[in-house]
Amino acid sequence: MTQAPHRTPGANYQTFKKGIEHPDPAICANVIVGLIKVTPYLLDRQPRRLERDFLNEGGLRERMTRARLAHRAKQNYQPPNP
Repeated sequence: MTQAPHRTPGANYQTFKKGIEHPDPAICANVIVGLIKVTPYLLDRQPRRLERDFLNEGGLRERMTRARLAHRAKQNYQPPNP
């Protein structure tokens, strides 16, 4: 059984190209209507995901500071002399 294109992880235009460019306008319209219906669901989920990421990983400044400190530590690391 094949998975519905709108449930395909990482779906892009190529995923829907066959339906969007179909010669039958009814099929093309149905694919586009389906994408329109999925859009509000995804937009509704985005703020919740951003909140979860903020709580788990911190804000932008925190992540930038961690990245900079990790980069400095990597630059300053000197392997022990044998």
